[in-house]
Amino acid sequence: MIECDEILSIQLGDRSMRNSDQRVHKLVVMALMTALCYVAFTFLKIPIPTFGGDMVALHIGNAICVIAALLLGGLYGGIAGSLGMTIADLLDPVYITSAPKTFILKLCIGLIAGFVAHNIGHITKTNDRKKIFLFSLLASIAGLGFNVIADPIAGYFYKIYILGVQADAAKIMSTIAGGVTLINAIAGTIVVVVLYNALYPVLVRAGLQFEMKK
Repeated sequence: MIECDEILSIQLGDRSMRNSDQRVHKLVVMALMTALCYVAFTFLKIPIPTFGGDMVALHIGNAICVIAALLLGGLYGGIAGSLGMTIADLLDPVYITSAPKTFILKLCIGLIAGFVAHNIGHITKTNDRKKIFLFSLLASIAGLGFNVIADPIAGYFYKIYILGVQADAAKIMSTIAGGVTLINAIAGTIVVVVLYNALYPVLVRAGLQFEMKK
């Protein structure tokens, strides 16, 4: 009986250690994805000035947010994306006023993309490359498609009620931002699907594709 208890204790200890190691590993990857989102928006964007001195940008930061959700799940990936993009906004005088809106929208991108990829597609529980391709595509469309709709709407009300911009000017700026967001979404979807599926075998071998719990 004592030997059985000792064996059980060792097994539970090993399992707990493995879970702890995976959590640490996951946090490290989360920090990496946060940094990549920051770099993608800060150094790889094309700024576009709009009516009233507002600014929008072509960038792949949203695509990195989706990739983070595919790797880490919706919550961890969403937090990584929202933190990285929000920090980028806070450190740029042009975008600093958009930081609160950015945090919420990027978190939602990650949550939606992660839900489609892991809760519906279960991409970490299959080796079917066609299924992985399909649900990485659907996750990208869902997450970035949400942003295409939500970003100009949230931007419109944010400009009026938080920044005090006139309604007509806010409408014009949000319309322009919506067009740029659509371009970002199309380009981002291509980046996500091509990059994720090309690197998938490498990610699995490196232990960077975490299996999501039910």
